[in-house]
Amino acid sequence: MSHNNQNTDHQDNQKPYTPPKVWVNDKDNGGKFSSINRPTAGARHEQTLPKGTAPFQLYSLNTPNGVKVNILLEELKEAGIQGADYDAYQIDISKGDQFGSGFVEINPNSKIPALVDYSDPKNPIKIFESGAILLYLAEKFDKFVPSAAGQDRANCLSWVMWQMGAAPFLGGGFGHFYAYAPEKLEYPINRYTMEAKRQLDVLDIHLKNNEYMCGDGESSYTIADIIIWAWYGQLVLGKLYDAGEFLQVDDYNNVKRWAQSIANRPAVKRGLSLELTPISE
Repeated sequence: MSHNNQNTDHQDNQKPYTPPKVWVNDKDNGGKFSSINRPTAGARHEQTLPKGTAPFQLYSLNTPNGVKVNILLEELKEAGIQGADYDAYQIDISKGDQFGSGFVEINPNSKIPALVDYSDPKNPIKIFESGAILLYLAEKFDKFVPSAAGQDRANCLSWVMWQMGAAPFLGGGFGHFYAYAPEKLEYPINRYTMEAKRQLDVLDIHLKNNEYMCGDGESSYTIADIIIWAWYGQLVLGKLYDAGEFLQVDDYNNVKRWAQSIANRPAVKRGLSLELTPISE
C-alpha cells in the first residue's frame, strides 16, 4: 500500500468534526507553536527591551517577515544613506519573547518585526507590521519607493499590499498544514497548495515582461521586490518548507530568474545572515 493511500485511509477513518455552538479552548491542538498559542492578546510577562545607540532599534527574527526589514536597512546602507544605522535584537517567538511587556508596547499584536525610530529622541516613533515598516523607511529616506503620485507609485503600493494579503495563505495556510500541523490532512493541504501555485503564477506572468516587480532597471527595484522576495523568492529558491519539489517551483522560470537576481545582491545576503542580539539569556 502506498504512503498516500495509507494517509487517505487514516483520514477516512476519522470521525467528522462538528463545531460546537460555542468554541472553547480546552485542549492542545498540537503543531509547532501550540505551546504558546492562546486566544487572547496582551503582555504575559514583564520584559524591558534593550536599546542601543543607533537611530533605529529593530526587534525581530530572521523569518520571511523579519528579513524584509533587515534587507531594506542593509539596502539603505548599501546606497550610502546617512542616518539609517540600526541595532537589531532577537525576539525568539518560540520562547514567547513577543509577549513581553516591552514588545507589546510597540506591537499590541505580538508579531515580529517591530521598529522604533529614535531619530528625534524626544519623539520616538513606533512602527509594527512589515509592510508599514518598509513603507515608513522608504518614504523617510526617499529610496526604494516612487515618491511622486502616479502609476509608478500606485504599482509599487499595489504589489506591497498584494504581498501583505497573499502571504498569509502561503505561510499560515500552506506552510502550516504542509510543514507544521501535527498531522497531514488532505483537504487543507490541497486547498492551500492550489492557492500558493496560483499566486506563483500571478508573479510568473507579471515577471515575464518585467525585470523587477515595478519595471526594468536598477531604479525600478523597490520595497515591492523586497517584501515579495522574502516569501516567494525564497520559496522558489528552495528555502521555505522543503516544498520546492512538491510545488514544482522550477516551472516558474520568471519568478526564479527574478528571485536569483535579488538573492545575489550584497544587501540581501547581509540581511539574510544578520546576527540578532538576544534580548535575554
